[in-house]
Amino acid sequence: ALTAIALHAGPEADRALESFVAPQQRESLRRQTAFWLGAARGAAGLELLKRMARNDPSANVRAQVAFALSVSKEPTAVDEMIRMAHDDESAHVRGQALFWLAQRAGRKAAGTITGAIENDPDTEVKKKAVFALSQMPKDEGVPKLIEVAQNNRNPEVRKQAMFWLGQSSDPRALAFFEKILAH
Repeated sequence: ALTAIALHAGPEADRALESFVAPQQRESLRRQTAFWLGAARGAAGLELLKRMARNDPSANVRAQVAFALSVSKEPTAVDEMIRMAHDDESAHVRGQALFWLAQRAGRKAAGTITGAIENDPDTEVKKKAVFALSQMPKDEGVPKLIEVAQNNRNPEVRKQAMFWLGQSSDPRALAFFEKILAH
């Protein structure tokens, strides 16, 4: 039924979906509705997702909102994912926003992702940001992973960068490892 409503063209569908994301609704319904808001509801869906990203009391729902924003065709959805990656109170949500940013935004996301590696207070978020770099196109992600592996002060973050470099099968990663092992 949710899918049928989401795919319905009229404004009454937007009103029905809005009622499904009210905080008093079940968390599972809010999460499922978030997906359809991003996948099928355009600008009206984006506005509801923005509201959910800022106000939903559940970190699990807000994490789903980050994914829903990544499937939205609205260009400004990326801006809300960036805001979530910077500002959400939940480390889990910030990490999910970083992951989906890397999948969707490429170069526009790179500054947010590297900013999280440098500035987020939570090491787990930093590690998720390193993973997000590994998901970016190789020409963008691999050089940034090398930079993190060389320069980051946190040994867990450097280790994570080296792990993902090893998984990349990129010749620049191999050259980086050869240089380290030669010294």
